[in-house]
Amino acid sequence: MSILVVTQQQGGLWHPMSWEALAAGRQVADDLKTDLVAAILGLGLDTLATEVARKQVERVVALDHSLLADYTPDAFADAVRQTTAQLDPEVIVFPHTYQVRDFGPKIATSFGRPFVSDAVGLHVEDGELICIRQLFQGKLHADVTADGEGPRFVSVQSGAFRADQLRDATSPVGIEKPDLNLDASRIRTKPEAAFRESKGEVDLSSADVIVSVGRGIKEAENIKLAEELAAALGGQIGASRPICDSGWLPLEHQVGSSGQAVSPKLYIALGISGAIQHVVGMKGSQTVVAINKDSTAPIFEIADYGVARDLFEVVPALTAALRN
Repeated sequence: MSILVVTQQQGGLWHPMSWEALAAGRQVADDLKTDLVAAILGLGLDTLATEVARKQVERVVALDHSLLADYTPDAFADAVRQTTAQLDPEVIVFPHTYQVRDFGPKIATSFGRPFVSDAVGLHVEDGELICIRQLFQGKLHADVTADGEGPRFVSVQSGAFRADQLRDATSPVGIEKPDLNLDASRIRTKPEAAFRESKGEVDLSSADVIVSVGRGIKEAENIKLAEELAAALGGQIGASRPICDSGWLPLEHQVGSSGQAVSPKLYIALGISGAIQHVVGMKGSQTVVAINKDSTAPIFEIADYGVARDLFEVVPALTAALRN
């Protein structure tokens, strides 16, 4: 019995959620007192495989094949399917990325098993894996189990597990490269050049520092205050939905249930009340600082540090102090 975590990389770079998925897998493996196996897919994986082998895992399986150089759902699903059949893991954990949403359920279906997606928590009761999922935009949590025999397939939500909880190993483990029987004729899609975002778009999911603005910023022109604070911290700009709906910032800056889920080391909320739709997207932040003149705002219930003052007084002073 083992726990298999299917990580994700692209172009030799880790998707940051891979480490969160490994942290989730480590927790389940410890609860079940079994081994954690990390799998990585692609071509030319020696450097990445060596990196993950230094973490607290018992085995690393590098699925290295020319047909895995570019992502296709057929090839990736077939490679993971073969690996699952060989290793016979109890649980297969994925990061809940767009790629996994595409091919993860395909793998589970091939085993006649359900795929529990976007879990915010995992725990074991009487040897049974319990997956915690959110309902009604985070207002309720539900315990979900998969009945029947066979492996459990689950993906974990961004920010639900902290990557820094995955410790380094005392010594690296060996790297296995199993033979894969992949057939090019069974791959029904042809990879094209990767989509490149236009200049100025951001990926908040990988940001270490985010300064987010809400309706308390009052006017679009005042967002400059947040941008200056973010620049002083080396961070990115985020926003609540009303800001993006008003066209004050592009949609890629939106944090929340209808925007991006983020898990930065530092999240500064400026003039954000703390509606559940926004909190769902930033609850994975390690440290939350809220600045809002309304001392009863719900954001203070989840903030590690709160400043109940006018942001137009606090933010310029904070930016100046950081610059000095």
